[in-house]
Amino acid sequence: MSKPVVAIVGRPNVGKSMLFNKLIGQRLSIVEDTPGVTRDRIYGECEWVGRKFTLVDTGGIEPGTDSQILAFMREQAQIAIDNATVIIFVVDIKSGMTASDQEVANMLQKSRKPIVLAVNKMDSVGAPDPDYYEFYNLGLGDPIAVSAVHGHGTGDLLDECIKYFPPQEEDEEESDVIQVAIIGRPNVGKSSLTNKILGQERVIVSNVAGTTRDAIDSYFENAQGKYNFIDTAGMRKKSKVDDSIEKYSVLRATMAIERSDVCLILIDAQDGVTEQDTKVAGLAHEAGKACIIVVNKWDLIEKDGKTMDRMREDIRRDLSYMTYAPIVFISALTGQRVNRLFELINYVNDQATVRITTGMLNSVLADAQTRVQPPTDKGRRLKIYYMTQVGVKPPHFVIFCNDKKLFHFSYQRYLENQIRGVFGLEGTPVILTIRQKGEEEP
Repeated sequence: MSKPVVAIVGRPNVGKSMLFNKLIGQRLSIVEDTPGVTRDRIYGECEWVGRKFTLVDTGGIEPGTDSQILAFMREQAQIAIDNATVIIFVVDIKSGMTASDQEVANMLQKSRKPIVLAVNKMDSVGAPDPDYYEFYNLGLGDPIAVSAVHGHGTGDLLDECIKYFPPQEEDEEESDVIQVAIIGRPNVGKSSLTNKILGQERVIVSNVAGTTRDAIDSYFENAQGKYNFIDTAGMRKKSKVDDSIEKYSVLRATMAIERSDVCLILIDAQDGVTEQDTKVAGLAHEAGKACIIVVNKWDLIEKDGKTMDRMREDIRRDLSYMTYAPIVFISALTGQRVNRLFELINYVNDQATVRITTGMLNSVLADAQTRVQPPTDKGRRLKIYYMTQVGVKPPHFVIFCNDKKLFHFSYQRYLENQIRGVFGLEGTPVILTIRQKGEEEP
């Protein structure tokens, strides 16, 4: 059975994201004093008195809005409400009870879900602000006074939520879930791909570049495995990252790469590889993540018999440091070849976790040295003693030699190619660490 879900909802700028961050104990949701900063549903894992549950932060509900983005946010909040076990409805003591609060309360009551009313920004201790009592008029029972800034009242709030949880069952083992980050520059179709995979409007899709500001987790399971897709904000050039919210988004995308097992690097088929694409891909490569290059919007390209080959050659030239990454051509809009992604994700994830015995590695090493002699410098020849694997994700090999100054980069690249030629390791970077005899381990 899946964990209970607690959705935090309310009109914009009442402190939902700050409360979310306080409850999960980290700055996962962007917090800024600007209405509409949190646009999608943001998920976080939380635990209270031994019960684990999923907390969902939503974009503010703005009843009867004409704005396209605010209307999207309301839809996203509604989906969170539909999937919730319990709803935390956040209101703001400083603005008092508003007509919008009453409209949101009416909307929530129609869901027939348990609702816990949290009156936020009650930052001072002692007797409550007299305005606190007016929130009884919402007809949602006893309000709970909380301070998202200081954490006052959050324990009482979670105690009230847990009363509505179903009986506890053994937690499902989720260690076999593959974490997949969908990365790329703005407007290449990351959110469209997430939605196509999930079969629902999980992430706001708009042709306004930069609509997704947070990294959003979406669990998905099918016959091929269990996956958590992390849809990230598009990474712009630093010169264009001028507002602080955008800077948070770049940081969030980088953090998403760090916690992923596999990165899907989206490229727009119409534009080819841009300078920004090389930087985005470089972040995944430097983080040592298994990677798949996904060329999206393939349905919009006029093709002849060699179009795909030409595009593949261009990508290999422009992303020359990622020749190990498989390339797949898809359309997130039509669904063309999207199902092929699951097979590739499983494959590159398996490749990144391959372990090779020391005996097999040294057999390959001996054969490689027979084919191409190690380099010499001023009459001194490089001697390679042995190689062993010390880690996975990515595969990490240590080579011991007589003098690492003699170990030219070109010979390292040659040995890496020999290892890949025998063992595959497709889709994953490889780390080679060179140590000389008698050198202490770091």
